[in-house]
Amino acid sequence: MILTCSREKLSEACSVVQRAVPSKSTIPALEGILLTAKDGTLTLSGYDMQMGIKTSISADIKTEGAVIINAKLLTDITRRMPADEVSLECDDKYTVLIKSGEAEYSVIGFSAEEYPDIPIVDGGKNAELSGELLRSMIQQTIFAVSQNDSKPVHTGILFEIDDNSIRLVAVDGYRLAVRTESVTGMESASFVVPGKTLNEISKLIGGEDEKVNIRLGGRHIIFDTGDYSIISRLLEGEFLDYKSAIPSSASTMVTVKTRELIDCIERISLMITEQDKSPVRCIFDENMIKASCVTARGRGVDSVAANINGDRIELGVNNRFLLDALRAASDCDEVKIELSGPVSPIKILPKDGDTFIFLVLPVRLKSSM
Repeated sequence: MILTCSREKLSEACSVVQRAVPSKSTIPALEGILLTAKDGTLTLSGYDMQMGIKTSISADIKTEGAVIINAKLLTDITRRMPADEVSLECDDKYTVLIKSGEAEYSVIGFSAEEYPDIPIVDGGKNAELSGELLRSMIQQTIFAVSQNDSKPVHTGILFEIDDNSIRLVAVDGYRLAVRTESVTGMESASFVVPGKTLNEISKLIGGEDEKVNIRLGGRHIIFDTGDYSIISRLLEGEFLDYKSAIPSSASTMVTVKTRELIDCIERISLMITEQDKSPVRCIFDENMIKASCVTARGRGVDSVAANINGDRIELGVNNRFLLDALRAASDCDEVKIELSGPVSPIKILPKDGDTFIFLVLPVRLKSSM
C-alpha cells in the first residue's frame, strides 16, 4: 500500500474513528484502525465488537492495500505532522512508513486479515431524519439512560416509529424521559440503540441542513451522517412499559420559569457533596417553590415564584436528577410540573403540548429541615 493524502483530513478522520476503538482488547488488532486504500479513497474503520465508525477520505493511491495501525499512535502522529500532506507506505511485513515534511515514522502494523468483520445491514428498513432534530431528541433523553448493566436493555434508548411520529424513550429506574416528534414517510419500527452509540452520533451530526440516514437490520443498525457511518448492535430484552409509568392525572399543577428554577436548585446544590447526597426538600404552596437542604456543610434555603394550582405538596428529590431533567427542558422558557403527592413521580412537560415528558422519582424525607 502506497498513498498520499491531506494530513488535516487524515488527522480528523483518525480522531473520530478512534472513538470506536477499545483502549485494551484481547484481540490486539481491535486496538488499531483498519486502513483500506482502494479506488482513490482511503477508508478508516474502528470497531469494538459493539459499535463501529467508518469514514473515507480522498487519497492519491499508487498501490492499493490494507493494514491495521495502533489507533492512538496513528492519531497522535497525524495530529503532530508538520506538513500539509502525509504519505503512507506499507511493506509486505506490515511495517508502515509515515512521512510528512521532515518528520518520518516507521510503525509496526498488523495484517488486515486479523481484523474482525464489521457487520453490514442489507435488506432492512430505511429512514431519513433531520440531523438537528435527531440530535435534539437524543440530548433530551440521553440523561435518563441507565448506567447500570443489571438490565442491559435500559442502557440504551428505545426508538418507536409509526406512520406519523418518532418517539425516543430512556429510563434508569429513577428517571424517565420521553421525546416525541411528528414525522411522515417513515416505516413503523421499534428498537433499542445503546446510549454510547447515540452519544457519538449526536457529536458527529453537522449543520442544520444535514440529514441522517438510518438503516435498520435484525441485530444491527447503521446511522449515516456526513462522511461518517456508525454501526451498532441493537440491545435485546424487554423494555419498561413506560406508558403505564406515566401518571395520567395530578392533584397539583405548577408553571414556573425554567431558568429560575434551575438557578434555585443549583444554589441549593452548593450544600451537597458526593459523600453527603442529601435530598433537596421542595414545598409547592402559595405560588412559591421553596427549596432547602441540610447536610454536614450546613443548611441552604431558597425559593422561586411559580403559578401553583391544587394541593400543597412537600417532597424530597435528588438534586442532580431534577437538574438533569430541567436542563433538558431549558429550551422552554417555562415548564409545567404535575404532582400527585410526596411519593409519586414528578412530571415535567412543556408549558404547552407534550413533545417531552420527564419523570423524576422523589426521595423519602427522613426528618424536618
